[in-house]
Formats: sequence, C-alpha cells, structure tokens
Amino acid sequence: ELYARDPRNIVRVVLNRTAGDGAYDEAGATFRGWVAAGLLAPDDEPALYLVEQAFEVEGRPHERYGLLARFRVEDDARGRVLPHEHTRQAAKEDRYKLLKATRANFSPIFLMFSDRQGSFQKQAEATARTPPDFQYTDDGGVVHRVWRIRDGAAVSALQSAIGSEKAYIADGHHRWATAQRYHREVGPEAAWTLGYFTPMEAPGLVVLPYHRLLDRGPSIEEAGRALRAHFDLSDVKGAAAAAKKAAQSKAAYAFGLVDPSGAGLVAQARAGAGALLPADAPPSLRALDTFFLHQAVLSRLLNVPEDAVRYAHSMREVEEELKAGKCKLAVIMRPTPVAQIVDVADARASMPAKSTFFHPKLPSDLVVHPLHG
Repeated sequence: ELYARDPRNIVRVVLNRTAGDGAYDEAGATFRGWVAAGLLAPDDEPALYLVEQAFEVEGRPHERYGLLARFRVEDDARGRVLPHEHTRQAAKEDRYKLLKATRANFSPIFLMFSDRQGSFQKQAEATARTPPDFQYTDDGGVVHRVWRIRDGAAVSALQSAIGSEKAYIADGHHRWATAQRYHREVGPEAAWTLGYFTPMEAPGLVVLPYHRLLDRGPSIEEAGRALRAHFDLSDVKGAAAAAKKAAQSKAAYAFGLVDPSGAGLVAQARAGAGALLPADAPPSLRALDTFFLHQAVLSRLLNVPEDAVRYAHSMREVEEELKAGKCKLAVIMRPTPVAQIVDVADARASMPAKSTFFHPKLPSDLVVHPLHG
C-alpha cells in the first residue's frame, strides 16, 4: 500500500521490494536519485529536531517528546549505551546491507535517558508552545509535530539535558549492532549514528506488552490443571477481561490464558513460584513476567515448544486470532515496567524476544542522517 501511495515514499528505500540483494542496490540508487533531484536537501547549519507525538491508549491521551540527534558509535564495553535484547543475525545482515548501500541512517535508534530534574521535559514543553516546522497525522491517528532547533543556546541546553552518563536502548537493537559493525569496518565515516532521545521518567513513555499466541499446546482446562499447584487461578471471559485482571495483579508473576471459545483464566503466582526458574538466572531476569513465562510456564509446566509461539502486540490482533481459531491459546501479558528494562540493561543481560513494545513506533525519514559529506 505504501509503495502505491507515492513513488517518493521512504518505504522504497528501507523496505525495497526488488528480489535478492538487488534490493539494496536499488535502495541506494533511489536514495541518491532523490538527493540529486533536490527532493532531500541537507540543512544549511547544524540543528537538533524536537519531536512530539500525541496519541491515545485505551482512550487516554498521551504526549511524548524526544530529540532527534546524532551520537557517537562505541563498543558496548564502554557501558554508556546499554542494550537489553538479543539480536537476530538475519535482521542485522539486512540492516547492514542497507546501510552499506545508502551510507545513511533513515530510522533512529530509540534511547531512554534519565531526566530526574525534568530539565529536558521543561525545555521540550516550552518549545512545543511555538509553531512547529511541520506536522502530520499518521494512519494510526498519531499526531507528529517537529521543530528544527538551530539557536546555539537552545542546542547547548538540550545537549546538557540529555548529557546523561548512560542511555538505554528502548528500540533499535539491530540498528545499533549494525552501526557498531559498520564503524569497525569503515572507520571515521561511520563514527556517528542517528538517535532519538526521550526521558525514561516522562509520562508519555508508554510500554505495551507483546502477547503470545500458542499454535500448539494444552486446552484451557489442561492448562489450568497444570498451573494449579503454583498459581491462584481466576476464571474470566474473553481476552479483554483477562488483560484487565492480569494488569491489576500485584503478584510477582501474572498472565492470562484465553481460548477461541472465549473461556479464560488469569494465573497469579503464589509465593515460591520463582523456584521454577533456573537457579543461575540473574535477579534482573527473574523479575520479568516474560522470562518466567518462557522458562517456567511454557517449557516446564505446559510443554509448549518455542516454535509454537507467535506474538501479537495489540489486543485487536489477539481477538482476531482467537475469533478465527488461528491459535490454540492466547497468553495475555502485563507490560514490562521501564525500571525492569533498566535493571536488565545495567546487568548486561538480555530479555526474551518481544518483551517490550514502545508505543507509538518512530517513523522513518523524519530526518535522514548521511554518513558522508
């Protein structure tokens, strides 16, 4: 659909449809053609870009501010840019080939930093009271407003506000690994990459859960019998009710299970359920619902193999899968708190796949960061 909308849509670069490795050559040629035609032009002076995203979650309005800026690429050993997820080789290879063909960043690495004094948030809100340089509303109803900041004093103030000793990768782990590899191979040209920086304390930083869809496994009744020894179980009707009750739970671990008929239950772990986890699991991982689910529940109690697990980030997708009978059970998860993400990153550990969904996603091509010229 995006291909058909406009021949200048960035999807023709970042997700080119040409078969095989020719896609990367075509992406590079397309990007260079747009630059040559003047469709993309460099700023005439250094600038930072403030981005506001206004959106709703379950009917409640939110606003998230972040800053688009380039930052230095460095090895993880420096401990200043901290990831929290495993990366997949196929995805890294795809991003590497695109970077090599275009020599530019189109999608920023999403980073969180500490803004305990609120200085960044105050500056962002003050800027947002002025007219933006441009704005638009995307297909999901998210309103994006962007300000180009060129005033030297304002730039310095924002740089100081995000000058934290550490930044935590929220999203973009494959892009970060790709930037590191390209820097090692190319050298100074690749010393910088594109980032989006937002405060971890901001109320607009919304983390949603990834739910699990089980293609094989027990029935809802069999699952209840398998879980009864370690969990308090409550019957619910439907995925929405399971999500609401699980979110309200104060238990160390809680999740819902729902089958295509709508029959469901919410499991809240009793004290001592953590003993089901491997003894050598680090504390930062032991605290996670997703780690507990995969290490203790799916593999040990329900005998569900990893290749039977799919993922859905929205309740609508879960409900559609259940209604169509495309899964045996849906596992309804709670969101992962930001503090747990930080703990995992500080411990240099890695969460299970699809543990976090930062909403809304960042669009590609709000700004382009060329690695040359």
